[in-house]
Amino acid sequence: MLLAFATCLLLGLALPAIASDNPFAEEHVVLQISDNDPSKQTLILNVANNLLNHYGPDRVAVEVVAFGPGLRLLFENNTNQDRIQALVDQGVRFSACANTLTGMGRIIGHPPDLNPHAQIVDAGVVRIMELQQQDYSLIKP
Repeated sequence: MLLAFATCLLLGLALPAIASDNPFAEEHVVLQISDNDPSKQTLILNVANNLLNHYGPDRVAVEVVAFGPGLRLLFENNTNQDRIQALVDQGVRFSACANTLTGMGRIIGHPPDLNPHAQIVDAGVVRIMELQQQDYSLIKP
C-alpha cells in the first residue's frame, strides 16, 4: 500500500476515495435518495438515525447519496438542516451528485446552494457503485 501511495504521489494521481472516516465500523450502509417527496426525505433521515441508534455511531458507517430530484434534501434552505447537522455530528456523510447540480443550474440559472456538509461527487449513481464495491449495503427507502 505504501508503494502504491508513493507511486500515486509521484505520478500526481489520486488514491481512491475512502468511503468512511470510521475505522471501527462493522456495518456499512449507503442510503439512496433520488426522489423529491418530503416524506421520503424524512424517511431517509429516520433510517440513518435508526442505524446509528441500533449499531452505535462507532460501529456503522452511513452515507446518504442524493441525486436527481432527491438532491433537494441537500439544498441549503431545506427544512431538515437541523436533522442533517445532528447526523453529520454522529459521522453520517452526505454526497450530492454534480451531474444533477449542473442540470438544475441550467434550469434555474445558477447552481443551487447546498448544505455546507454536502460533499459533491461526480455522479450519484457512480458513488453508490463505488460504495457497493467497498461492501456497503444499498438501501433505497
